[in-house]
Amino acid sequence: MTVQDVRAFNRFYTGVIGALDHGRHLYAPYTLTESRVLYELAQVPYLDAADLRTLLGLDAGYLSRILNRFEEAGLIERGPSESDPRRRRVRLTARGREAAGLLDERARETVGAMLATVAPADRPRLAEAMRTIRDLLGEGRARSGEVELREPLPGDLGWIVQRNAALYAAEFGWNAGYEGLVARIVADFAEDHDPHLERVWIAEEGGRPVGCVMCVRDDAPGTARLRLLLVEPGARGRGIGDRLVRAVIDFARGAGYRDLVLWTNDVLHGARRIYQRHGFTLTTEKPHRSFGKDLIGQDWRLDLRGPGS
Repeated sequence: MTVQDVRAFNRFYTGVIGALDHGRHLYAPYTLTESRVLYELAQVPYLDAADLRTLLGLDAGYLSRILNRFEEAGLIERGPSESDPRRRRVRLTARGREAAGLLDERARETVGAMLATVAPADRPRLAEAMRTIRDLLGEGRARSGEVELREPLPGDLGWIVQRNAALYAAEFGWNAGYEGLVARIVADFAEDHDPHLERVWIAEEGGRPVGCVMCVRDDAPGTARLRLLLVEPGARGRGIGDRLVRAVIDFARGAGYRDLVLWTNDVLHGARRIYQRHGFTLTTEKPHRSFGKDLIGQDWRLDLRGPGS
């Protein structure tokens, strides 16, 4: 493969999706970047502006101008972040969600028309080719500094067990019972998993792991389960947790799951805020005694058939 091969493919694909004339292509008064901002905001109840900038890899001034236009048009509202008053939280208004919904509907129609030209027998090949491009070029590569999301290498699954045990013991005083739980989850994945339906992501910075998450099949039909989200303390506050959760959501949707669920505990405030930002809703709570502590377990759920699915 040469540089010219890649450039030729880029020219072809931007023509196929109408990227050079995005507004006219979708009959909408928004640029491709503006549409992407609306899309990301529509996936969650709200996002901090800094996290949105990291997620999309945008210049701060450029994003600020887009948000100013959206606010003047009544599409968004901004206020202080609940987690850090120095940061600005952004959420879509009812008008903004209506605009995002219309864009999503038109995008679905456009992609549906494109897929209609592909023979049903060829669609699995097309889907696999798209997944291959995303995997090889690093879908989440370096969007927050030098952090890359990648598949696990030999030894990484053991790292997941070790770091979960060490961090939760240090931060919450959990005993070896938690390490045993994590070890069983990781062993089950290592011994038997379907790579088309289950996956592990490692967040790497400077050649070392700084975070992880898993997506595995749940017992309920059509349901995936998010497990073992972790970000090292020194890497927190930079959107890595959001990127890991977004990777799971995108993968689960692409794999055809209808729902994404997870179990956590009420003391994990940072993780719960990430889940809320990505649209998960709390379904049940139940007190329990585990890992040497009295805790309140929580079940959260995300409907993957919502906007953008």
